[in-house]
Amino acid sequence: MASSIEEYIESLSEERKTVFSKLRKVVKTNLPKGFEETFQYNMIGYVVPKKMYPAGYHVTPELALPFLHIASQKNGLALYHMGIYADPKLLKWFQTEYPKHCKTKLDMGKSCIRFKKIEGIPWDLVGELVSKMSPKDWIALYEKQIRNTRSKKGE
Repeated sequence: MASSIEEYIESLSEERKTVFSKLRKVVKTNLPKGFEETFQYNMIGYVVPKKMYPAGYHVTPELALPFLHIASQKNGLALYHMGIYADPKLLKWFQTEYPKHCKTKLDMGKSCIRFKKIEGIPWDLVGELVSKMSPKDWIALYEKQIRNTRSKKGE
């Protein structure tokens, strides 16, 4: 198992390395300023750094607040976007835009967008999605979600 971004990328096949590197470049080019690239959960991650949000991730407070992760998986590439999970408007926008960019059916979980056909990745759409939420926006949405969850539990 890799322990750094460099090791992770080097562990990929040449074909996968090329496409994964392009995904990473699209993310880094379009991600708003303030997020930090890191290696978490055996994936490349983009987080709100602790200096900007000292509380960190409520589940594991010693970790920076996760926002987006990219991974090479057995059947393709995956992009995990926590904002799309937490913001119904962003999710609806993405689901509406996806068919305009791709002929394949959207393969998506709660925060995970799976790209099984590497040649069909909608690069421009991924870039636009990544650009839509700043660290400040993500913190506000995240804190709102935490408050809502706690109030439902009666905390």
